[in-house]
Amino acid sequence: MTAPAPLVGLDIGGTKTAAALVGADGVVLGRRRAPTPAAAGPTAVLDTAARLARELLDAAGDGPLGVGTAGTVDPATGTIRYATDSLPGWAGTRVADELAERLARPVRVTNDVNAAALGEGWVGAGRGRTHLLLVAVGTGLGGAMIRDGRLATGARGAAGEVAHLPAPGAERLRCGCGRYGHLEGVASGTGLSAAFALETGARITGQAVAGRAAAGDPTARHVVDRAGAALGAALAGLVTLLDPQAVLVAGGAADALLPAASAAYADELPAAWADVPLLPAALGADAVVVGAARLAGDPDPTVAVADDERTRS
Repeated sequence: MTAPAPLVGLDIGGTKTAAALVGADGVVLGRRRAPTPAAAGPTAVLDTAARLARELLDAAGDGPLGVGTAGTVDPATGTIRYATDSLPGWAGTRVADELAERLARPVRVTNDVNAAALGEGWVGAGRGRTHLLLVAVGTGLGGAMIRDGRLATGARGAAGEVAHLPAPGAERLRCGCGRYGHLEGVASGTGLSAAFALETGARITGQAVAGRAAAGDPTARHVVDRAGAALGAALAGLVTLLDPQAVLVAGGAADALLPAASAAYADELPAAWADVPLLPAALGADAVVVGAARLAGDPDPTVAVADDERTRS
C-alpha cells in the first residue's frame, strides 16, 4: 500500500508567515518562513504565502493546501470576516480563492487558533481526546474548540473566542476590541504591558513584564499573577459550559501565566469536572502549520485518536 503523501500547511500571521511539509503522522518534514509584509497590503501577504508554499508543494501530493490565518474566517468561503490592524486591509480578503488561483489547487482556510487546536488535537497535548478547548495567550487572546473530534466554528467562524468575556481586574484595561473589562485586557501580552504601566507609569512589553516577574520584581509579579488568576477562573467557568476533556493553553505568554492560572483553575473548578486537566500545549510554533496540514487532509477533520486511547479522559 502506498503511504499517504505529505501535506502542506500555512500559518499567516501579522509578523511572520510560515509553511511546513507535514507527514501523514503529523511530523514536520520541512519548513519555510518569512516576515509578513503586512504594511504592503493583502496582495503582498498572499504572494509571500504562496511563494513559501510553492517551495514545498513539489514534495507533497496534489491535494489541497491548508491555511491557518490571523482574523475571523468565514468557514463556508475562506474569506476574512474581521481582522485587527496587525494585518491592514485583511478583512474581506478572499484567502482561499486568491491562494487557489496562485497555486492551482484547492485551499482550505481557518483561523490560526482553530488550526492550532487541530494540530494539538492530532499530535499534540490533546491527542487522544475528542473534546478540547484551546486558549492562545499571546499579544492578544484567542480560543478554539474541538467537539466530537471536529472543529467547532460556529455560525460566523468565531466560536471559542474567549477574549471578550467579562473579567474581574480588567475594568481599567482596554481589550483589542476597544472596550474595557474583557479577559484579553488583562490576560494577554498587551494586557500585561498595560497593567504594568498603570501600576508604575512605565510602558514595557508584556514579554518584559513576564521577565521582570520571573526575576522577582514584586509589581511585575503582581501583574502576572492577577492575569493568570483571571485566566484560570474564566477557563474553569468555560469548562462547566463546554464540558471538554482537557483545556490547553498555548502562546508566547502561556508559560508566565500558567502557574497562577492553574491555581485559580483548580480553586474554581466544580467537583464534577475535577478530572478535566489544564495543560500546556505541546507543539509550540509548529501548532498552526501542523493543524493547517490536518485541515488540508480532511475538510471536516477529526482528531487522530489511537485505538488504545479512545477511553482516555
